[in-house]
Amino acid sequence: MQQYEAGNYDVVVVGAGHAGCEAGLAAARMGANTLMITINLDMVAFMPCNPSVGGPAKGIVVREIDALGGQMGKNIDKTYIQMRMLNTGKGPAVRALRAQADKNEYQREMKRTLEEEPNLTLIQGMVEELIVEDGVCKGVITKTGAIYRSKTVVITTGTFLRGEIIIGELKYSSGPNNQQPSIKLSEHLERLGFELVRFKTGTPPRVNGNTVDYSKTEIQPGDEEPRAFSYDTTQFITDQLPCWLTYTNEHTHRLIDQNLHRSPMYSGMIKGTGPRYCPSIEDKVVRFNDKPRHQIFLEPEGRNTKEVYVQGLSTSLPEDVQHQLVKTVAGLENAEIMRPGYAIEYDAIVPTQLWPTLETKVVKNLYTAGQINGTSGYEEAAGQGIMAGINAGLNALGKEELVLSRSEAYIGVLIDDLVTKGTNEPYRLLTSRAEYRLLLRHDNADLRLTEIGYKIGLIGEERYQAFLAKKAAIDAEKERLRSTILKPSDKNVQELVRSIGGSELKDGIRASDLLKRPEMTYELLETIAKPDSPLSNEMKEQVEIQIKYEGYIEKSMQQVERLKKMEDKKIPENIDYDAISGLATEAKQKLKKIRPLSLAQASRISGVNPADISILLVYLEHGRIARIAND
Repeated sequence: MQQYEAGNYDVVVVGAGHAGCEAGLAAARMGANTLMITINLDMVAFMPCNPSVGGPAKGIVVREIDALGGQMGKNIDKTYIQMRMLNTGKGPAVRALRAQADKNEYQREMKRTLEEEPNLTLIQGMVEELIVEDGVCKGVITKTGAIYRSKTVVITTGTFLRGEIIIGELKYSSGPNNQQPSIKLSEHLERLGFELVRFKTGTPPRVNGNTVDYSKTEIQPGDEEPRAFSYDTTQFITDQLPCWLTYTNEHTHRLIDQNLHRSPMYSGMIKGTGPRYCPSIEDKVVRFNDKPRHQIFLEPEGRNTKEVYVQGLSTSLPEDVQHQLVKTVAGLENAEIMRPGYAIEYDAIVPTQLWPTLETKVVKNLYTAGQINGTSGYEEAAGQGIMAGINAGLNALGKEELVLSRSEAYIGVLIDDLVTKGTNEPYRLLTSRAEYRLLLRHDNADLRLTEIGYKIGLIGEERYQAFLAKKAAIDAEKERLRSTILKPSDKNVQELVRSIGGSELKDGIRASDLLKRPEMTYELLETIAKPDSPLSNEMKEQVEIQIKYEGYIEKSMQQVERLKKMEDKKIPENIDYDAISGLATEAKQKLKKIRPLSLAQASRISGVNPADISILLVYLEHGRIARIAND
């Protein structure tokens, strides 16, 4: 193939899925001349699995992306068919927003956004090789021989690397949704020295909504209260579409048991490791054989299609079995499958080969983000994508790169888990993975990250000033409530306390202390302690949460400060772990492989024990003392 020089850029992004879109937009908006190359322009921001955004932990990531200046939240706010806040009966740390997307509209809106970004060029092409000179990535080469040179490259190839689709006994080379797979890039990464693993994911069948009997299912409507992922959203979609709930039954489970020998998961055809937290229906039936039924959600894929996503029925059983399987479910007795479910196996790189910036340790100036790093989910991909794009852009522009800590964002937890601990299965972000989840809430993502987004150039001046005004109003209202004394002689006060079942006041009480009572809300409190100027609902929510959970938040902040001391203890890049006497053999092996940047990161490595950390600390302190003495 004749090669030719096709252009020079600051950043090249390979792939235009959810990671690629965020990476390309972030780099371009920061001022880096950016090129995005994707196999198929009609698949930009495609949702090969569930057409939804958000959910526990994941929804908070979308808010964090928006607070940094990313696009996913804005895009879903313009194209959802249903929006719901989950876990409203629980504490603020686990509340999360989830939206059902109009699959095709989401794609179209994101593609339009990419096409209109002034500093971004979007083209169709198949990248097969990287230009690597002296261990530094300097561009890419496509299948047609086009050479694109750049200062940095971000790979966001999702599940396309040596992708193979599996349905029953059938297995063929393919990307998701029968797209062209990427074969040669995967082989090229191996030649460069990257360690690859084989992972697997899958989807359920899609059925024709006209053939579903919804009278046998339970309606799941969206929230009536207007909600949004993006802090910029002011217009809300009101004509929401419902989803529907039904269940598997003993007939479903019996049919699966009878056909397990034909399941590629159990016949040995599937070699890749699948996601533990999103199992196939055959896996659920086998692993939880004591359960008489499993939930099935029927979710429309858009306003202008009859395709319905059968969530909970993910399967790679043969197509003839899938037709029988669907008809055992209440409401789906006459349902027609429009697309069968399938499993897909693909290559991913071992993520411990990455620095916390998402730059690879194997090749300089090369970044990876999304499912290539071993994650599952659109939100995890987008969260990595914006960070890889930010750092590739900062690097290309000669600026200091950005790493979010575990106490700043779920994105920080996600990336730290990947690069420090690695993963032996497709990684899914859960609230339980965050030790500071009371600090990392859905409601305060802007308070945590807008300042950072502004400093790196992704948040505009108008939005930043609005953020500062909001922050000042919240602080002023908290101070007002702390200085307002409510007297027991005030009848309105006593009546309010009695009406909510609280004990009457005997002495004066600060309005802030009254708000801390479990039965009291800000909405009720403002009827007797009205603010000087009205607050938005978001501000009221912040005031209430920050005051009610003040003690818990303070404890978490103290833990963060203690951890920060360990984060500040940097480990020299040229450290010789073999020279440190007393370190366990496993600890030496893990430390040499991960090459942690700080004592805190070292402490999170599996196989490195507290005793090893103490020895490492002493070694680092002695080195520091020796340097001071020599100076």
